[in-house]
Amino acid sequence: MLLGSCNDPRTVIDTNTAIPGYNWSYVNKVKFDCKIDDESASYNLYLNLRVTDNYKYSNLFLLISESSSGNKARLTRYEVKLATHDGEWLGKGSGNLYSYQVPFKIDYKFPAKGNYHFEIEQNMRDNPLHEVSDVGLRVEKVK
Repeated sequence: MLLGSCNDPRTVIDTNTAIPGYNWSYVNKVKFDCKIDDESASYNLYLNLRVTDNYKYSNLFLLISESSSGNKARLTRYEVKLATHDGEWLGKGSGNLYSYQVPFKIDYKFPAKGNYHFEIEQNMRDNPLHEVSDVGLRVEKVK
């Protein structure tokens, strides 16, 4: 279910979760945990996403929640642009899948050391949202 890689020593987490049947429902929040050991460092956070060429929209709205022990979750809505107005995919294509790695926090400083929990949910009108293959999170230290 989870696929991850940590070839880069700056990578804290780079993990993807497959969406069952390519149908992402509101209740199927994708969850990730990561441990931050250096609160003085800056981090870049990326959304990993794969959709098929049958995905019918040029964008995707998401809600991303971030929480740590003892702190209230912070929820932010993001829009990911997937295609141009004339329908050309902006992601990297392989077969009928298009992959995206979209920054959503750049030079971000976590408030403290510790474990952080992220939940990503689709926020489109369609439920379930069809043709979403994988959703993931990448957190890396800034050079």
